[in-house]
Amino acid sequence: MIASLLGSAFFSVSASADTLRDALISAYETNPSLTAAREGQKATNEGVPLAKANGRPDISAQSTYFENIMQDSGSSVTQARGLNVNGTISAPLYAGGGIRNAVRAAENRVEAGFAGLRGTESAIFSAVVGAYMDVIRDESIVDLNRAQVGVLSVNLEATRDRFEIGDLTRTDVAQSEARLALATGNLESARANLIRSKEIYIQLVGREPGQLAAPPPLPNLPETPDNAVDVALDNNPDLISAREAREAAGYDRLAANASRLPTVSVFTSPAYSNALNSISSRIPGFQADNKSFTAQAGVRATIPLYQGGQPAAQIRQAQARLGQAQELEIAAEREAIAQTRASYASWKAANDVIVASERAVSANELSLEGTRAENSVGNRTILDILNAEQELLNSKVQLVTARRNAYVAGFTLLAAMGRAEARDLGLEGGVLYDPVAEYEKVDNAWNDLSTRPDPTTKSTRTVDTPAQKAEIEPLPTQMRK
Repeated sequence: MIASLLGSAFFSVSASADTLRDALISAYETNPSLTAAREGQKATNEGVPLAKANGRPDISAQSTYFENIMQDSGSSVTQARGLNVNGTISAPLYAGGGIRNAVRAAENRVEAGFAGLRGTESAIFSAVVGAYMDVIRDESIVDLNRAQVGVLSVNLEATRDRFEIGDLTRTDVAQSEARLALATGNLESARANLIRSKEIYIQLVGREPGQLAAPPPLPNLPETPDNAVDVALDNNPDLISAREAREAAGYDRLAANASRLPTVSVFTSPAYSNALNSISSRIPGFQADNKSFTAQAGVRATIPLYQGGQPAAQIRQAQARLGQAQELEIAAEREAIAQTRASYASWKAANDVIVASERAVSANELSLEGTRAENSVGNRTILDILNAEQELLNSKVQLVTARRNAYVAGFTLLAAMGRAEARDLGLEGGVLYDPVAEYEKVDNAWNDLSTRPDPTTKSTRTVDTPAQKAEIEPLPTQMRK
């Protein structure tokens, strides 16, 4: 439902502008933090075949060629050289449960990695949404401050003209000059903030922001914080990762017991030797047997009696790590609950601020219009006009900021609920990365000779992107003097 709603919302945006969906797809495909997390998950996947390998047969062979460079001079039979080939085939029958539990622990760590990868994906998307909305907000603030500079420039010219004819005082001119200087400084600060937002956008998305379209509405936001928490407890990726890590630590604890239990294995040891026709003898009629082949097969039981305290230390270590994992699971649960509730509160508050700011903008526009009219008949001063203009600017900036905050808080809320990943957002721009498919490629891998190509860089570099700017129209003539 979320994917269909948000996907259709993304498609509804004009194709002539860069959309939030475009930014998310670019980050999904090229962000180095996300691609690095995928490679890390591949390394975690290999823990399963490594654990399973301990339960499979082990086959080895040893070949030795030798030359006897010094022999007993009194020996009646001598051998100058030889070739020995020894082989060993063994397979475990019983390992005290160590192998089985190690495999289970590795499998749980893979599941924890899947959830961790989801969390990384969600965190990157949240950062991209924040950067996208920051650029939109800061562009609007630059435009508002630029307009304010223009308005105050006109006001200053009008004030000077009225001062020349004696209608206003030098104080009125000074007040107008001060407000214009302050507005110019605010404009430069706003431009610097916009440049910073653009650079962060490039860092996350991998390319410059173009003309950014308004974002689509966020779907299926919860009615209450309790509803949000209920969803988060089942779907928050960080909590799921901590839960799976605790399960893995439990299996590690069971596997540690195997270090002081007997092990049983079957084996066979074939051996071949060849004297390479180098046997000689002083015994008349002696005929040498230059070749021989022997083999043994049996069952070997190993009973540990004393290992220097190692098994007990391994068990205590596993117990401590299990305790750590249990506490970290509770910590992750606390964090998920706090983040969900805080994001919900921020989202609701920002929406309330939007409503209040819209009323403030309307009221300040009416107030400014009335103040100018009253000034024309002498009932208001120039300072009253300047104050009314500043109040209108402040309310417009607050409105722009509240809209940004509401959207970012809403997306952060979805992320805390585990509903802000590629499949949730309907990013059908390409083949979605499937960590399960990557795991299945190696789950039952047994061939010692299987290889894969060395990895190549998938993320894009930003070294060639130009330093960002915040261009504005040229300032009025009096501001360049």
